[in-house]
Amino acid sequence: MTTSAIDIQQTAINTIRTLSMDAVQQANSGHPGTPMALAPVAYSLWADHLKYDPANPNWVARDRFILSCGHASMLLYSLLHLAGVVETDGVGEPTTQPSVSLEDIRNFRQMNSPCAGHPEFGYADGIETTTGPLGQGLGNSVGMAIAAKWLAATYDRENFELFGFDTYAICSDGDIMEGVACEAASLAGHLKLSNLCWIYDDNEITIEGRTDLAFSEDVEGRFESLGWRVITISDANDLLSLTAAYQKFKTTNDKPTLIVVKSIIGYGAPNKQDTSGAHGSPLGDEEIALAKEAYGWAHDKFSIPEGVLDHFQATIGDRGAGAYSAWSQKYEAYCKQYPSESAELKTMFAGELPEGWSDSLPEFDADAKGMASRASSGKVLNAVAAKIPNLIGGSADLAGSNKSNNDAEGAGHFSSNDFSGKNFHFGIREHAMAAIGNGMSLSGIRAYVATFFVFTDYLRPSLRLSSIMHQPVLYIMTHDSIGLGEDGPTHQPVEHLAACRAIPNVLVMRPSDANEVSQCYAAALGDKKRPTVLVLSRQNLPTIDRAQYASAEGVQQGAYVVKDSEGTPDAILIGTGSELQYCFKAAETLEGEGLKIRVVSMPCWKLFDEQSAEYRESVLPSSVTKRVAIEAGIGMGWEKYIGHMGQFIGMDQFGASAPADELYEHFGITAANIVAKVKSL
Repeated sequence: MTTSAIDIQQTAINTIRTLSMDAVQQANSGHPGTPMALAPVAYSLWADHLKYDPANPNWVARDRFILSCGHASMLLYSLLHLAGVVETDGVGEPTTQPSVSLEDIRNFRQMNSPCAGHPEFGYADGIETTTGPLGQGLGNSVGMAIAAKWLAATYDRENFELFGFDTYAICSDGDIMEGVACEAASLAGHLKLSNLCWIYDDNEITIEGRTDLAFSEDVEGRFESLGWRVITISDANDLLSLTAAYQKFKTTNDKPTLIVVKSIIGYGAPNKQDTSGAHGSPLGDEEIALAKEAYGWAHDKFSIPEGVLDHFQATIGDRGAGAYSAWSQKYEAYCKQYPSESAELKTMFAGELPEGWSDSLPEFDADAKGMASRASSGKVLNAVAAKIPNLIGGSADLAGSNKSNNDAEGAGHFSSNDFSGKNFHFGIREHAMAAIGNGMSLSGIRAYVATFFVFTDYLRPSLRLSSIMHQPVLYIMTHDSIGLGEDGPTHQPVEHLAACRAIPNVLVMRPSDANEVSQCYAAALGDKKRPTVLVLSRQNLPTIDRAQYASAEGVQQGAYVVKDSEGTPDAILIGTGSELQYCFKAAETLEGEGLKIRVVSMPCWKLFDEQSAEYRESVLPSSVTKRVAIEAGIGMGWEKYIGHMGQFIGMDQFGASAPADELYEHFGITAANIVAKVKSL
């Protein structure tokens, strides 16, 4: 390599560093040290190895780059600007505007700048996922690698290898410490995801100081035992070793790869070893001046030296454009030869569902015995999965209990021996399961994940990120209340409905019978911009006679009058899930005593809140203040619907270990208690 070529490489690397320093200093907020240290690592990947076309950032076959250590966000923003990644329009088509402009970088961490404190999905093209909480990006990366394997195994054909992209994730000591990352790494190793590469910045620094305060494990040994190939680079500035490591990853076909890069976190003065400054705060003008002096940098703030943009265009720009052009020609030929598959892919990558998919939603006959809503969910899931080819997912070791298996002929089980399988076995890794589901969703999959509802405690951070990123992941959560019985308080969700309902942009649905389950699927799958938590019972629920009561299509409005009285009701009974049946029984008793009773099913608060004021008034007229709500959970939030005059029947403590019927009687979640509450009003 000529001296001039080496010089422009170093100038490009130092441009990443100085943009990061200047942006953090101007914002007086942020983390400059990691972008400074990792600039060579990211530069080498982007300039020479990443299959990515900056002019087409939504190219479905692009390699994915994730900055899991999201606090180093200026590293990503600098790369997006220097590489010339363009902005896309409302339908995902590329424009001529930059995804991240120099003005955006000047406004790092300021209102309305896409350069937020941590990378936020949707703020700018080229940000593949939201990576604030450490470890989440690594979990997402496993989901993306899984999606690539599944897409390739399902849709690639002989001479048409189109979809097996690679996923790279840069991570920090903090990411590696987080439990979700270890869960995800374990599964990735088990599945032999050879298209997954994690680049670990082993700088031995966290916010509080040296990592040896709390971390002394053999990371390389751990990952080798998890089934990963481990490559160690002693100096993050060694571009030749970095290139060799990336090439070794690309030739590895039987396991994921961890590249451990030893770095010294960026500081101002050369060899400065204070551990408290650069990681979590601006350097200060004096330290920035010293750093730039060490780099031989003689340019103004936010400067991009001559030749740097041309260099990025000549590397990732030209290489990416060539790869995209070749892929597009091959894909055009594929579409002609395989029109059925290409039609599925077009629908999938547009984020749409196949035409007529909802026609597959089953209807259930009235049945006093009924079935558990987890069981009816299994039937609905199988019906719609037969029509939606990319509706795939699985359970955290509870598929039999969650009824989450796709039983269609040929659905198969995703494994290192069959990447086309539609049933996933996540193992007892609830948090990683949800993070992986997000990664799958970000790659065009309509992902679903399943476990017991109580274990939303284990996956809630990833559920929250599903919401933040507007990803329509379906959470199939069963064993929804004290109704699960003998497993006792540890397994009986009491506060979990309130906790999930508190997350903005999440649809929490608790259906009362099989037909409501079917309509919940219609609402959940029809929504492209938010996740749904489907909360399902272990015990049987009567299937309501819809000839006698209102259609379950009212679920689409969140709440509806399922049984009404003649004229203005004397009282309104509101129920969800397994408790709605007690409203019917109580209404029968009260009507026998001459009262007019309305029964309202309210499976989804959020959908109801989104209806017009007129509709909400028609269901819960303000003139009727005598209201009783019943739900086998805590009452937090119910005040909004029952008013200060209303009464709530539910839980104000943890459950107990006993058969379900005894528990309901013990805690007063009964029709008799509803009757008593109405009379007390």
